Amino acid sequence: MGRKKKGRDISGWLVVDKPAGITSTAVVNKVKWALNANKAGHAGTLDPDATGVLAVALGEATKTVPYITDALKAYTFTVRLGQATNTDDTEGEVIAETDQRPTDDQIKAALGAFIGDIEQVPPKFSAVKVDGQRAYKMARSGDDDFELAARPLWVEDLTFVSRPDADHVELELTCGKGGYVRAIARDLGAMLGCYGHVHHLRRIWSGPFETSDGITLETIDALAKTPDLDQYLLPLETGLTDLPRLSCRVEDAARLRNGNPAMVIASDLEYGDEAWVACNDEPIAIGVYKAGELHPNRVFVPRNDD
Repeated sequence: MGRKKKGRDISGWLVVDKPAGITSTAVVNKVKWALNANKAGHAGTLDPDATGVLAVALGEATKTVPYITDALKAYTFTVRLGQATNTDDTEGEVIAETDQRPTDDQIKAALGAFIGDIEQVPPKFSAVKVDGQRAYKMARSGDDDFELAARPLWVEDLTFVSRPDADHVELELTCGKGGYVRAIARDLGAMLGCYGHVHHLRRIWSGPFETSDGITLETIDALAKTPDLDQYLLPLETGLTDLPRLSCRVEDAARLRNGNPAMVIASDLEYGDEAWVACNDEPIAIGVYKAGELHPNRVFVPRNDD
């Protein structure tokens, strides 16, 4: 018999308005401790200096994490013009400088090259693996004589927000999975011939989660280990907003929970579409729709806080 995990069997989402100066993993550990949860994970890393939406999945909600990481996300960020750093943000050392500064019109004209399906080379200080090793570990050790392959990225939009001064420009980015805002700043600076790196970065929404949903670490600390913190939890199905919802009968819910295909209430889905199914408003499974049946690939077990 396997060892039972410590903590409560609690499922749902806690959206944290992450402050600067802490890793995403540390935030997850804080949430897990504060809620006494036995299982937690996040839906998309933020760099330690970045702020904003960090959605923490608890219990069965961790099974919906891929649907958030695959969703669009939006950021506001400030680019420091005139300087390149080895990390492409303020954490690193300045490796190149210039007095040249682009005009607002030049910046706006350059943004179009970063919209749509683009190819992006990740920063060397990133979690991308090179021959089985994390790139940032190699870079920190001084072994930066390596190249990272370009990766495809969908950029929905990149807009000019403001120009606080000659050295800084604020932009807003909406993009898909796997994008590095630091790489956008680096490449924009290179295109403008003035260098650039991220000076400030904030994620303003991620899939269905927005900053208005967020709770601060101070509030988490203040309410830790109390029922009041549970009031901030969003339901598991919040992470399934982009998937069609189906219904099923009680007897079919039992089949689905056992991992077997079962009939679902009639829908207009096409064969092979992915959907999730609920019974009496309780999430049961995610799967593929085939001729009136849902074939589950992720099953939700009943919640039990005892």
